[in-house]
Amino acid sequence: MKNMKSLKNRPIGIFDSGVGGLTVVKSVQKYLPREDIIYFGDTARVPYGNKSRSTVTRFSREIMDFMIKKRVKMVIVACNTASSFSLGALRKHYNIPVIGVISPGAREAVSLSLKKRIGVIGTNSTISSRAYEKEAAKTDPNAKLFSNACPLFVPLVENGFLSDPITLEVAKIYLKAFKAKNIDALILGCTHYPLLKKVIGKVMKDVELVDSSSSVAKEAKCVLLKKDLNSSRASRRGSLKCYVSDEAETFRRTAGLFLKKKIQVKKVALCPAVQ
Repeated sequence: MKNMKSLKNRPIGIFDSGVGGLTVVKSVQKYLPREDIIYFGDTARVPYGNKSRSTVTRFSREIMDFMIKKRVKMVIVACNTASSFSLGALRKHYNIPVIGVISPGAREAVSLSLKKRIGVIGTNSTISSRAYEKEAAKTDPNAKLFSNACPLFVPLVENGFLSDPITLEVAKIYLKAFKAKNIDALILGCTHYPLLKKVIGKVMKDVELVDSSSSVAKEAKCVLLKKDLNSSRASRRGSLKCYVSDEAETFRRTAGLFLKKKIQVKKVALCPAVQ
Protein backbone atom coordinates (compact mmCIF):
# COMPACT_ATOMS: atom_id res chain seq x y z
CA MET A 1 0.00 0.00 0.00
CA LYS A 2 2.86 2.36 0.77
CA ASN A 3 4.34 1.87 -2.71
CA MET A 4 0.94 2.47 -4.32
CA LYS A 5 0.47 5.69 -2.36
CA SER A 6 3.93 6.82 -3.42
CA LEU A 7 3.04 6.12 -7.07
CA LYS A 8 -0.25 8.02 -6.82
CA ASN A 9 1.54 11.09 -5.46
CA ARG A 10 4.13 11.29 -8.19
CA PRO A 11 3.88 14.33 -10.50
CA ILE A 12 2.32 14.59 -13.94
CA GLY A 13 4.79 15.46 -16.70
CA ILE A 14 3.80 17.96 -19.40
CA PHE A 15 6.04 19.01 -22.27
CA ASP A 16 5.96 21.30 -25.29
CA SER A 17 8.45 22.76 -27.74
CA GLY A 18 8.30 26.03 -25.82
CA VAL A 19 6.05 28.07 -23.56
CA GLY A 20 2.74 27.29 -25.29
CA GLY A 21 2.09 24.11 -23.29
CA LEU A 22 1.47 26.24 -20.22
CA THR A 23 -2.11 26.56 -21.52
CA VAL A 24 -2.37 22.83 -20.81
CA VAL A 25 -0.74 23.32 -17.39
CA LYS A 26 -3.40 25.91 -16.55
CA SER A 27 -6.21 23.50 -17.49
CA VAL A 28 -4.64 20.59 -15.59
CA GLN A 29 -4.37 22.80 -12.51
CA LYS A 30 -8.08 23.58 -12.88
CA TYR A 31 -9.31 19.99 -13.29
CA LEU A 32 -6.64 18.27 -11.17
CA PRO A 33 -5.75 20.87 -8.52
CA ARG A 34 -3.99 18.45 -6.14
CA GLU A 35 -1.59 17.08 -8.74
CA ASP A 36 2.07 18.15 -8.83
CA ILE A 37 3.30 19.06 -12.31
CA ILE A 38 6.72 18.87 -13.96
CA TYR A 39 6.80 21.04 -17.10
CA PHE A 40 9.49 21.01 -19.76
CA GLY A 41 9.75 23.56 -22.57
CA ASP A 42 12.30 22.77 -25.29
CA THR A 43 13.17 26.42 -25.80
CA ALA A 44 16.56 25.65 -27.36
CA ARG A 45 14.88 23.88 -30.29
CA VAL A 46 11.52 25.64 -30.64
CA PRO A 47 9.60 25.58 -32.96
CA TYR A 48 8.90 21.92 -33.75
CA GLY A 49 6.43 22.81 -36.49
CA ASN A 50 9.05 23.07 -39.24
CA LYS A 51 10.96 19.88 -38.33
CA SER A 52 10.74 16.31 -39.61
CA ARG A 53 8.92 13.41 -37.95
CA SER A 54 12.17 11.65 -37.05
CA THR A 55 13.67 14.79 -35.50
CA VAL A 56 10.55 15.59 -33.45
CA THR A 57 10.35 11.97 -32.27
CA ARG A 58 14.00 12.06 -31.19
CA PHE A 59 13.44 15.30 -29.27
CA SER A 60 10.32 13.82 -27.64
CA ARG A 61 12.23 10.70 -26.57
CA GLU A 62 14.90 12.85 -24.93
CA ILE A 63 12.26 14.80 -23.01
CA MET A 64 10.48 11.58 -21.99
CA ASP A 65 13.74 10.21 -20.61
CA PHE A 66 14.07 13.41 -18.56
CA MET A 67 10.51 12.96 -17.30
CA ILE A 68 11.18 9.35 -16.31
CA LYS A 69 14.15 10.53 -14.25
CA LYS A 70 11.77 12.92 -12.51
CA ARG A 71 9.60 9.89 -11.62
CA VAL A 72 6.41 11.13 -13.25
CA LYS A 73 3.34 8.86 -13.31
CA MET A 74 1.92 10.20 -16.59
CA VAL A 75 3.04 12.45 -19.44
CA ILE A 76 0.90 14.85 -21.44
CA VAL A 77 2.40 15.73 -24.81
CA ALA A 78 1.12 19.31 -25.00
CA CYS A 79 2.79 20.01 -28.34
CA ASN A 80 0.47 19.37 -31.30
CA THR A 81 3.40 18.58 -33.62
CA ALA A 82 4.89 16.09 -31.18
CA SER A 83 1.44 14.57 -30.62
CA SER A 84 1.04 14.19 -34.39
CA PHE A 85 4.47 12.70 -35.03
CA SER A 86 5.67 10.83 -31.96
CA LEU A 87 2.76 9.79 -29.72
CA GLY A 88 2.64 6.22 -31.01
CA ALA A 89 6.38 5.75 -30.58
CA LEU A 90 6.31 7.14 -27.04
CA ARG A 91 3.44 4.89 -25.98
CA LYS A 92 5.27 1.89 -27.38
CA HIS A 93 8.56 2.70 -25.67
CA TYR A 94 7.42 3.85 -22.20
CA ASN A 95 5.24 1.98 -19.70
CA ILE A 96 3.42 4.98 -18.21
CA PRO A 97 0.29 6.64 -19.65
CA VAL A 98 1.13 9.10 -22.45
CA ILE A 99 -1.64 11.43 -23.65
CA GLY A 100 -1.59 13.76 -26.66
CA VAL A 101 -3.71 16.80 -27.49
CA ILE A 102 -4.91 15.77 -30.96
CA SER A 103 -7.55 13.16 -30.11
CA PRO A 104 -9.30 15.11 -27.30
CA GLY A 105 -9.42 18.26 -29.43
CA ALA A 106 -10.80 16.45 -32.47
CA ARG A 107 -13.52 14.74 -30.43
CA GLU A 108 -14.57 18.02 -28.83
CA ALA A 109 -14.75 19.79 -32.21
CA VAL A 110 -16.93 17.05 -33.68
CA SER A 111 -19.26 17.17 -30.68
CA LEU A 112 -19.60 20.98 -30.90
CA SER A 113 -20.05 21.24 -34.66
CA LEU A 114 -23.67 21.01 -35.80
CA LYS A 115 -22.74 21.29 -39.48
CA LYS A 116 -19.85 18.82 -39.14
CA ARG A 117 -17.74 21.32 -41.09
CA ILE A 118 -14.66 22.06 -39.00
CA GLY A 119 -11.59 24.21 -39.57
CA VAL A 120 -8.12 23.40 -38.23
CA ILE A 121 -5.19 25.78 -37.84
CA GLY A 122 -1.73 24.71 -36.70
CA THR A 123 1.94 24.54 -37.57
CA ASN A 124 3.13 23.28 -40.93
CA SER A 125 3.97 19.84 -39.51
CA THR A 126 0.66 19.40 -37.68
CA ILE A 127 -1.36 20.38 -40.74
CA SER A 128 0.66 18.21 -43.15
CA SER A 129 0.29 15.19 -40.84
CA ARG A 130 -3.54 15.34 -41.21
CA ALA A 131 -3.69 14.04 -37.63
CA TYR A 132 -6.87 15.95 -36.78
CA GLU A 133 -8.62 14.62 -39.88
CA LYS A 134 -7.74 11.05 -38.93
CA GLU A 135 -8.91 11.47 -35.33
CA ALA A 136 -12.14 13.25 -36.29
CA ALA A 137 -12.99 10.45 -38.72
CA LYS A 138 -12.86 7.97 -35.83
CA THR A 139 -15.58 9.95 -34.05
CA ASP A 140 -17.69 10.84 -37.09
CA PRO A 141 -16.74 9.65 -40.61
CA ASN A 142 -19.08 12.30 -42.06
CA ALA A 143 -17.22 15.22 -40.50
CA LYS A 144 -15.40 17.42 -43.02
CA LEU A 145 -12.22 19.17 -41.92
CA PHE A 146 -10.52 22.09 -43.67
CA SER A 147 -7.01 23.01 -42.59
CA ASN A 148 -4.51 25.83 -42.93
CA ALA A 149 -1.02 26.31 -41.48
CA CYS A 150 -0.41 29.53 -39.52
CA PRO A 151 3.36 29.54 -38.83
CA LEU A 152 3.58 33.22 -37.85
CA PHE A 153 1.20 32.85 -34.90
CA VAL A 154 3.80 31.20 -32.62
CA PRO A 155 6.47 33.93 -32.88
CA LEU A 156 3.78 36.60 -32.53
CA VAL A 157 2.64 35.02 -29.25
CA GLU A 158 6.15 34.43 -27.92
CA ASN A 159 7.03 38.08 -28.60
CA GLY A 160 3.93 39.36 -26.84
CA PHE A 161 1.95 40.56 -29.89
CA LEU A 162 -1.33 39.16 -28.58
CA SER A 163 -3.66 41.97 -29.64
CA ASP A 164 -1.44 44.07 -31.89
CA PRO A 165 -2.91 45.36 -35.19
CA ILE A 166 -0.30 43.35 -37.11
CA THR A 167 -1.55 40.15 -35.44
CA LEU A 168 -5.11 40.93 -36.55
CA GLU A 169 -3.94 41.47 -40.12
CA VAL A 170 -2.01 38.18 -40.12
CA ALA A 171 -5.10 36.42 -38.73
CA LYS A 172 -7.27 37.89 -41.49
CA ILE A 173 -4.89 36.53 -44.13
CA TYR A 174 -4.61 33.06 -42.58
CA LEU A 175 -8.32 32.66 -41.85
CA LYS A 176 -9.71 34.12 -45.07
CA ALA A 177 -9.85 30.67 -46.71
CA PHE A 178 -12.31 29.41 -44.07
CA LYS A 179 -14.93 32.05 -44.88
CA ALA A 180 -16.19 30.13 -47.91
CA LYS A 181 -16.13 26.74 -46.17
CA ASN A 182 -19.18 27.42 -43.96
CA ILE A 183 -17.47 26.01 -40.86
CA ASP A 184 -19.02 26.33 -37.41
CA ALA A 185 -16.03 25.14 -35.35
CA LEU A 186 -12.32 25.94 -35.55
CA ILE A 187 -9.67 23.84 -33.83
CA LEU A 188 -6.80 25.89 -32.42
CA GLY A 189 -4.25 23.20 -33.26
CA CYS A 190 -1.30 24.66 -31.39
CA THR A 191 -0.93 25.37 -27.68
CA HIS A 192 0.07 28.98 -28.40
CA TYR A 193 -3.11 29.81 -30.27
CA PRO A 194 -5.50 30.09 -27.27
CA LEU A 195 -3.70 33.32 -26.39
CA LEU A 196 -4.93 34.69 -29.74
CA LYS A 197 -8.58 33.76 -29.12
CA LYS A 198 -9.76 37.36 -29.05
CA VAL A 199 -8.04 38.18 -32.34
CA ILE A 200 -9.16 34.96 -34.01
CA GLY A 201 -12.68 35.48 -32.67
CA LYS A 202 -12.86 38.91 -34.31
CA VAL A 203 -12.14 37.31 -37.67
CA MET A 204 -14.17 34.11 -37.21
CA LYS A 205 -17.40 35.42 -35.68
CA ASP A 206 -20.12 32.90 -34.78
CA VAL A 207 -17.60 30.04 -34.95
CA GLU A 208 -16.83 27.81 -31.94
CA LEU A 209 -13.11 28.04 -31.09
CA VAL A 210 -11.89 24.68 -29.82
CA ASP A 211 -8.99 24.83 -27.35
CA SER A 212 -7.83 21.26 -26.71
CA SER A 213 -6.09 22.15 -23.43
CA SER A 214 -9.27 21.66 -21.40
CA SER A 215 -10.15 18.49 -23.34
CA VAL A 216 -6.78 16.88 -22.66
CA ALA A 217 -6.94 17.87 -18.97
CA LYS A 218 -10.32 16.13 -18.66
CA GLU A 219 -8.92 13.05 -20.40
CA ALA A 220 -5.93 13.02 -18.05
CA LYS A 221 -8.32 13.09 -15.10
CA CYS A 222 -10.28 10.14 -16.49
CA VAL A 223 -7.10 8.10 -17.11
CA LEU A 224 -5.79 8.74 -13.59
CA LEU A 225 -9.11 7.73 -12.04
CA LYS A 226 -9.35 4.61 -14.21
CA LYS A 227 -5.84 3.51 -13.29
CA ASP A 228 -6.25 4.60 -9.65
CA LEU A 229 -3.31 6.99 -10.00
CA ASN A 230 -4.98 10.19 -8.84
CA SER A 231 -3.28 12.01 -5.98
CA SER A 232 -4.21 10.84 -2.48
CA ARG A 233 -3.45 14.25 -1.01
CA ALA A 234 -6.71 15.73 0.21
CA SER A 235 -5.95 19.24 1.37
CA ARG A 236 -3.15 20.82 -0.65
CA ARG A 237 -2.75 22.35 -4.06
CA GLY A 238 -0.25 20.73 -6.38
CA SER A 239 3.09 22.34 -7.14
CA LEU A 240 4.56 23.37 -10.50
CA LYS A 241 8.21 22.96 -11.43
CA CYS A 242 9.33 24.29 -14.82
CA TYR A 243 12.43 23.29 -16.78
CA VAL A 244 13.72 24.55 -20.12
CA SER A 245 16.58 23.73 -22.47
CA ASP A 246 17.56 27.40 -22.96
CA GLU A 247 16.72 31.00 -22.03
CA ALA A 248 15.15 30.42 -18.62
CA GLU A 249 14.63 34.13 -17.94
CA THR A 250 12.88 34.74 -21.26
CA PHE A 251 10.64 31.75 -20.59
CA ARG A 252 9.83 33.01 -17.10
CA ARG A 253 8.74 36.41 -18.44
CA THR A 254 6.64 34.96 -21.25
CA ALA A 255 5.06 32.43 -18.89
CA GLY A 256 3.37 35.33 -17.14
CA LEU A 257 1.16 35.76 -20.23
CA PHE A 258 -0.11 32.21 -19.78
CA LEU A 259 -0.33 31.69 -16.01
CA LYS A 260 -0.72 35.28 -14.80
CA LYS A 261 1.77 34.67 -12.00
CA LYS A 262 5.50 34.41 -11.40
CA ILE A 263 7.14 30.99 -11.64
CA GLN A 264 10.55 29.51 -10.99
CA VAL A 265 12.35 28.08 -14.04
CA LYS A 266 15.51 25.99 -14.27
CA LYS A 267 17.65 25.39 -17.36
CA VAL A 268 18.73 21.76 -17.85
CA ALA A 269 20.63 19.80 -20.49
CA LEU A 270 18.93 16.78 -22.04
CA CYS A 271 20.71 13.51 -22.73
CA PRO A 272 20.63 12.15 -26.30
CA ALA A 273 17.93 9.53 -26.79
CA VAL A 274 19.11 5.92 -27.03
CA GLN A 275 18.28 4.64 -30.50
